[in-house]
Amino acid sequence: MGAPAVERKRADYHGLRQPCVRPSKGLAMMRTETCGGPSRGTVFRKVGLMLLAGVLMQASARPAMAAQQDVALPGEAAYPESITATADGTLYVSNFAGGGVTRIKPGAASGEVWITPGDFETRSTFGVLADEASGTLWVCSNDLSALGIKGPSDVKGAALKGFDLKTGAGKVSAPFPVSPAICNDIAIGPDGAAYVTNTLGPQILRLKPGSQNLDVWKSDPLLAPVGKEAGLDGIAFGIDGNLYVDTFTKAKLFRIDVKDGQAGAVTPLTPSRPLVLADGLRPLGDGSFLLAEGGGRLDRVTFAGDTAKVEVLKDGVAGGVTGVAQLGPTAFITVGQLAVINDPARKDSKPELPFRVLTVPLAAR
Repeated sequence: MGAPAVERKRADYHGLRQPCVRPSKGLAMMRTETCGGPSRGTVFRKVGLMLLAGVLMQASARPAMAAQQDVALPGEAAYPESITATADGTLYVSNFAGGGVTRIKPGAASGEVWITPGDFETRSTFGVLADEASGTLWVCSNDLSALGIKGPSDVKGAALKGFDLKTGAGKVSAPFPVSPAICNDIAIGPDGAAYVTNTLGPQILRLKPGSQNLDVWKSDPLLAPVGKEAGLDGIAFGIDGNLYVDTFTKAKLFRIDVKDGQAGAVTPLTPSRPLVLADGLRPLGDGSFLLAEGGGRLDRVTFAGDTAKVEVLKDGVAGGVTGVAQLGPTAFITVGQLAVINDPARKDSKPELPFRVLTVPLAAR
């Protein structure tokens, strides 16, 4: 109720006999009777009730907040591999084939190229992670020419790149010190360091704050791929302080114990149902995780001891789910369609356009 309406209501009280409000069993059973005249307390109580009613009426008249919408990605070869978000609602998406990073502004129905393919000596881009504490967008860059994917530029090898979150300017370039290597995904540890997975080896590497050099933080035979398998992929820290990773081809889950920043034992974890092409892994604030499956699912995973409870949040995503990011009650997933360029049986097929980021509501627990 606006100020003029309130003033009119106040004016109506002068010189009139007012009803005395005597509550009985709540507002629904309120009794009134005529008194000798309005008391100051009665007037203020009545004005308060009217103001409350006005606020409730205005609230009910407001349109409901619009549901998050799916987002189209620019280009005919976007092939998104990973996605991340900042607190203001901005999304960032990598490009497995063409490289670069697409930015999606809050509420936008489509994205725009923000980091140009090849910028800061990048190639094909895999994992992306927004680290707002350091003002950095971390990006995994890889030379996939051996797979027949040329990508932008001719820089060799794998590297972790850091871009300024405000300007997009490159500021960190850390080549992988091991070979063979594919920089797949990233997690920020309690120490502020960036931890990255190597898909072609058994290593998890670490970039300490302020450094330009990666070091091998953990290497274990349990994490090694076999033959032409794609190994380590998703990575995320839990609220217990331990590190959790998955592997792509075999879709295995592991916990790496962490104490005082040092890596401890690697423990295989048994999922409640088989996973298919486990990919991006992101923590939720309640201790569970969001897990992308290249087999076409988005899951919520809860680790307990040496087991993992898997709850399917969305199934049947044609093209496979490669990455996931959370914004409030909504998960945003990337549909990679990577088989179009990776599967020889689909050599002459075309991707479904436009490439999209899909939204999945997250039910409260």
